[in-house]
Amino acid sequence: QVQLVESGGGLVQAGGSLRLSCAASGRTFSTYAMGWFRQAPGKVREFVAAIRWSGGSTYYADSVKGRFTISRDSAKNTVYLQMNSLKPDDTAVYYCATAIIARGVVVSTVGYDYWGQGTQVTVSS
Repeated sequence: QVQLVESGGGLVQAGGSLRLSCAASGRTFSTYAMGWFRQAPGKVREFVAAIRWSGGSTYYADSVKGRFTISRDSAKNTVYLQMNSLKPDDTAVYYCATAIIARGVVVSTVGYDYWGQGTQVTVSS
């Protein structure tokens, strides 16, 4: 079992920045990848960014490339999402996820085994 706890969400004006954190505990020694997804009201959960734990390769949705940066601190079993130049369209609940099984898919929800409770990000215009 893995427990994920997100933090760092909040209300910010367009153009501002936020940094989300996700701390993992439990069976973290076999982490394959961690990712961030988001879900706006009435919409499906969508991929935002992911990082492979070994090697640190990163992946981004086109909508956030150049604005968001995912990073990890292996010693703390924590993944971060630095979000800059935020837009109202970025408003959503952001979820952290971890993959224990190496399915080779990091840009879809099917690639992940455990999910956090989510943290609200609201960007005002």
